[in-house]
Amino acid sequence: MAVTDTIRARMRTVRAAFVATKHADRKLLPLLLGIPLATLAVLVAVDLLVGWFPLLTAISVPLALLLAVVIFGQRASKAQFAAMRGRPGAAASVLESMRGQWLVTAGVAFSRKQDLVHRVVGRCGVVLVGEGAPARTRTLLKQEERKAKRVVGDTPIHTVLVGEGDGRVPIEKLRQHLMKKKRALKKREVAAVNKRLTSLPSSDIPIPKGPLPGGMKMPRARNR
Repeated sequence: MAVTDTIRARMRTVRAAFVATKHADRKLLPLLLGIPLATLAVLVAVDLLVGWFPLLTAISVPLALLLAVVIFGQRASKAQFAAMRGRPGAAASVLESMRGQWLVTAGVAFSRKQDLVHRVVGRCGVVLVGEGAPARTRTLLKQEERKAKRVVGDTPIHTVLVGEGDGRVPIEKLRQHLMKKKRALKKREVAAVNKRLTSLPSSDIPIPKGPLPGGMKMPRARNR
């Protein structure tokens, strides 16, 4: 019974993601149907020409289905990030979805105009991630960097400003940007650094929570 409920829950999630993506992306259905069917047609044509019926029959349908899954995943992810872009707390949602040893504290600093700074501690050190108007957010990042330096010693501190252009990191590339940073801490040191940082005053800002647009779920990142 539990297995059946799990399958039903996953099917509802996939259906919600499909409906939301189809609504936001007009190219989804043409791509989702066109590319797999074209691939299937090519394999069938090759089969008729060379007579490899058993081999091509065994791989053509699974390959077409795999292509459909890959295409749907890519388009759903793109539509999801497009819906999140510019929303307060969007970067926090991305950070909190990361797998591996990433300790996230959302909203360590903020302004009345909804500019936010989130703190992440990982193997690369401390990362301060800002989202909002560039000028105001850079000021917040500098303030938080000065505060963090007082308690983390020689631990590297990185600052990232989420957004488009002007040295900023697009939200859809935020996870990859963090995961590419050079390791500077051992696993046991990550928790120790984070513990020292939690002694700093916290803004305790209410970050928007709840489901992502259209009932989507944040795709998981790979472990470092």
